Amino acid sequence: MSDSGGWAAMRERRMGEPGAAEAYDAARLAFELGRSARELRERRGWSQTELAKASGMTQSAVARFEAGGTVPTLPVLERLATALDVRLKVGFEQGGEAA
Repeated sequence: MSDSGGWAAMRERRMGEPGAAEAYDAARLAFELGRSARELRERRGWSQTELAKASGMTQSAVARFEAGGTVPTLPVLERLATALDVRLKVGFEQGGEAA
């Protein structure tokens, strides 16, 4: 490893760059949404192909979404919720920091 301090030091430097915290939060949200959809799909015993068909998407789009690779639009989330027979809940929560 170089003298740069390793992974933790690199992450700290990167998180200090403009826009890094926002990008990290967006990636976290995409991952959490995808994980939730995957868990719901698996509880139904469906494949990605079955969810794709039920929601009017392609299997590859479902796979990307479940992996956290995309942040879908609200209409896509609504289609997924309908296909999974759940209610979509979108809202705001009080954060730990003031903007």
